[in-house]
Amino acid sequence: MRPTLVLALGLAAAASAQAQDPTLARNLAATCANCHGTNGNVRGKEVKPLAGVSAEKILAQIADYKSGAQPATIMHQIAKGYSDEQLKLIAQWFAAQKPAQ
Repeated sequence: MRPTLVLALGLAAAASAQAQDPTLARNLAATCANCHGTNGNVRGKEVKPLAGVSAEKILAQIADYKSGAQPATIMHQIAKGYSDEQLKLIAQWFAAQKPAQ
C-alpha cells in the first residue's frame, strides 16, 4: 500500500472517530487538568498555561518533550502516551480555550 494512501486512510479514520465523539478532544484534554488546570488555565506559576496558546506552539513543545530536547520531570513520559492525532486534538482544544485574565 502506498504511504500516501495509508496516511489518507489514517486521517479519514481519525476524522471519523472525532465525528462520532464530538467530546473526544475535551475528554483527552481533561487528563491534563491536574497540572495545567481546568481548560488550560493553570493557577500556579510552575506549569505553563495552555489556554489560548496556538496549537502549533503546543505541538512543537510536546515534540520537544518527546525528543528530550526540552527537559521535564514527567511531560516527556506523558507525551509519548498519546498518538499524533490525539495530541493534535488536545492542542486544538486548548488553543480554542479562553486564557485567564
